[in-house]
Amino acid sequence: MKQAAYYHIEQIGGNGHDTAGGTLSARCDLCPHACLIGEGHAGRCRSRVFRDGKLWATSYAEPCALAVDPVEKKPLNHFHPGTLCLSVACTGCNLRCLNCQNSSISQARPEDVEHATWQPADLVGVCLQQHLPSIAYTYTEPLTWIEYMLDTARLAHEQGIYNILVSAGYVNEQPLRDLLPFLDAANIDLKSISDDVYHRLNGASLAPVQRTLRLIHEAGVALEVTNLLVDGWNTSEEMIRALCHWLVDNGMADVPLHLSRCFPSYRMPNLRPTPIPVMMRAKDIAEEEGIRWVHLGNV
Repeated sequence: MKQAAYYHIEQIGGNGHDTAGGTLSARCDLCPHACLIGEGHAGRCRSRVFRDGKLWATSYAEPCALAVDPVEKKPLNHFHPGTLCLSVACTGCNLRCLNCQNSSISQARPEDVEHATWQPADLVGVCLQQHLPSIAYTYTEPLTWIEYMLDTARLAHEQGIYNILVSAGYVNEQPLRDLLPFLDAANIDLKSISDDVYHRLNGASLAPVQRTLRLIHEAGVALEVTNLLVDGWNTSEEMIRALCHWLVDNGMADVPLHLSRCFPSYRMPNLRPTPIPVMMRAKDIAEEEGIRWVHLGNV
């Protein structure tokens, strides 16, 4: 557990719980949800808890998943292909995707999931011992445990180890800017080009993710984008074309696009797998719109 870096204290009401006559709460400044968190409670991500007048990152240095993966699994097909990375995840996510692929750890509290204690130096040490060139912050939403990621990323860079972010990109600008100097590659999941779909399917909004993509791209980080095609939600030709058009218009025609097939999961158990013809047509549309590198995933 570590004191969180992104929050401020607000006084709510006048119930006599402090000297100013109100109840103290923490306003989390990490992501656009801007959770107002009362004493003893957690924010939307479940891992940032307000206690004793401070906001705590309760999953700090307590990963629930560690693995060695091919970098292509992130997926990154254009960043040191053929190499391995140390994948690390802590519990937590600030989205509520109905089709979540990793709900057992992303939609859980730290105390509800088995975990181990690995300090940032431990992760870097494993990479050095096993000759792993990269650390990937992945599986859940790494931006909800950004303090752990930042501390690890700084040490990793000192040792010449690359840092990879695998994220939905739902974060405020300042925390992202703090991370960018230590970031070498990223795969950002652009759920849809529709704000309505973002609200109904993912419990978030589109504009902050678009800002994240622009900032990462402008910073010169090796960026790749994933669009998980969820049957009947974001699979219309018009929506796919609009998403690709936005990428091209924002200078990302050369950013690799991964069109990933969705399978039934979490709160959508009866969803059919995205039909293969839909996947193939989406690839054609992306290429027609000017995306240079289009990859199909989960097919």
